[in-house]
Amino acid sequence: MKKVIVASKNPVKINAARLAFDSVLPEEQFEFEGSSFPSGVPDQPMNDNETLTGAINRAKNAQKGIVDADFWVGMEGGLEEKNGVMEVFAWIVVLSKDKSGQSRTATFELPEKVSELIRGGMELAHADDQIFGRKNSGYENGSVGLMTRDIITRTGYYQYAAVLALIPFRNPDYY
Repeated sequence: MKKVIVASKNPVKINAARLAFDSVLPEEQFEFEGSSFPSGVPDQPMNDNETLTGAINRAKNAQKGIVDADFWVGMEGGLEEKNGVMEVFAWIVVLSKDKSGQSRTATFELPEKVSELIRGGMELAHADDQIFGRKNSGYENGSVGLMTRDIITRTGYYQYAAVLALIPFRNPDYY
């Protein structure tokens, strides 16, 4: 049984990692543990580099904090404004003792009402909750689920990027 540490207690992120590992490495057996680790970036990363740095830092801090695992996963959601439009995305980083992989999710545009709240200093999940009349959407379907009416769930959104981050582990001869 291989141990995977997801550097988050968010059940959406833990489940996304579980689905990705189980599909990419089906010959292995995994146990998953979620634990909070600092990102070293603002609570709401506001550009691509901050977001990637946050995912890397979470995975590395998990690796330092829980050394008796086989894999450590950092997931960080972020935003970036381009030409007056705020875009949402996330980075997923997977580490093992001797290998790493990373991938970014697809990007989508936020409604202006949500963007205005974020520009005013609010985190995305709180802005979503306020605009859409929800509670704890960051622990459920998140922006992507709200905006697609769950055609794409937050779990699925992270899952497929995690699958891509696992490519080096599925194809070790090439990495």
